[in-house]
Amino acid sequence: MKYLISGGGTGGHIFPAVSIANALKELDPEAEILFVGALGRMEMERVPQAGYDIVGLPVRGFNRAQPWKNISVLIDLVKSIRQVKKIIRDFKPNVGVGVGGYASGAAMWAAARMGIPILLQEQNGFAGVTNKILKDKAAKICVAYENMDRFFPADKIILTGNPVRQNLLNGVAHKRSKGTINGEAHKHLLIIGGSLGARTINDAIKAALPQLAKSDIHVVWQTGKIYYEKCVAAWEAAGKPANIEVHDFLSDMPDQYATADLVISRAGASSISELCLLGKPAVLVPSPNVAEDHQTHNAMALVNKNAAVLVRDADAAEQLVPTAIELINDKKRLEQLHTNVLKLAQTDSARRIAEEVIKLARN
Repeated sequence: MKYLISGGGTGGHIFPAVSIANALKELDPEAEILFVGALGRMEMERVPQAGYDIVGLPVRGFNRAQPWKNISVLIDLVKSIRQVKKIIRDFKPNVGVGVGGYASGAAMWAAARMGIPILLQEQNGFAGVTNKILKDKAAKICVAYENMDRFFPADKIILTGNPVRQNLLNGVAHKRSKGTINGEAHKHLLIIGGSLGARTINDAIKAALPQLAKSDIHVVWQTGKIYYEKCVAAWEAAGKPANIEVHDFLSDMPDQYATADLVISRAGASSISELCLLGKPAVLVPSPNVAEDHQTHNAMALVNKNAAVLVRDADAAEQLVPTAIELINDKKRLEQLHTNVLKLAQTDSARRIAEEVIKLARN
């Protein structure tokens, strides 16, 4: 069987795409897989690193702020559709898989027009524009949240969850141990804003360093590379408190999740899925800088089930650290969040999505 997978632009699209491809290869070792991405976007680097071939399209996003600049965008869209039609004629895929992003729109639209069944994967609690446009052409739509029939035909929806980093599930991340300071057990607060960091979260932590330094909480703070130097400078100005670690990036996430009593995080789809699978209590700070405010929708899906706490981006400076300190010292509340967030976990997501793709190919 041959599978065409398209999407990207962000890690939130790329990671599920690669995970689905890996699951397809496990279930169908003879499978041929080709990715289609957008030129200049991160998938053009990350997908080959994962061992798959990728073709880039000149497709770009529409400029909503300056609509008159979209003539060239439309020209590139037409070029992309022509290019992907040739790719499809040459590769002859049995199924197309779209995970969202600019390239996914062009590739899956062309595939459906050419009679190839397509499966969409929607990571967020509020459907993206690309997948909403393609919904009527899709044979199946795999989603991570309930009540997605607000956006998609109910008879096409399959609740699978989002694929997460496999190494998180292979070992220590399931444990619930405490962090340590000088060998003594303490509460452990993990602060993550994504690989690039989150300015609002970092600013709130910088302002509250004296308060955190006086606490008996072991803090691991991932700042992101672009904010790292200023955050370290703030930590040094606060007297280099021994209970606070500052990192630009954390490569040992299984260990970090394992020791965390509480996580402060943005509300991207992948982060939410990881927190659910690992049962981690969290204070979520949705980014306001994403399409259609989908991170708030992701966060509210947990908050409404009493499975996480929400602090809005605009309120983070005043509320984030006091909320986290109060919560991490409330053992009963932490246990309640742990129990409730575990109930929302969807396991084996990549494999379940791959099984649906293979069903379409066989049919």
